[in-house]
Amino acid sequence: MKLSTRGRYGVRLMLDLALHYGNGPIFLKDIAGRQGISEKYLGQLINPLKTTGLINSQRGAHGGYLLGKAPETISLKEILQVLEGSLCLVDCVDNPSLCERAASCISRDIWGEASKGMQQTLENTTLAEMVVRQQEKRCDEAGK
Repeated sequence: MKLSTRGRYGVRLMLDLALHYGNGPIFLKDIAGRQGISEKYLGQLINPLKTTGLINSQRGAHGGYLLGKAPETISLKEILQVLEGSLCLVDCVDNPSLCERAASCISRDIWGEASKGMQQTLENTTLAEMVVRQQEKRCDEAGK
């Protein structure tokens, strides 16, 4: 399975907001500049994230975007499900009726186990953890 650009860039958007959590709203153009992603593309990711409450927006001169919840309560799984949809490796894992062999297919069982493992990792990884890991990585690079 490959994550789409939508999922990867969405995680980067959310991580940027988490890195600046508590500093007030952030302009999309600032996030775009720091992340090297077009503002127009990030704008397409905002609505589904706002609809689910992961991002809030404020209008006006001091407006912008901020996380809708604390970083420790937002998992990567939650972000990716909003932007990518199902995180199963194959469709028949979520919907066995798509395949007449689903009940007897050992491959489907393996894909289901692999999907669960991946989803567990994404569920257990929060934006707060990513912030800590990002800061550690920056310290490591600065020490070189």
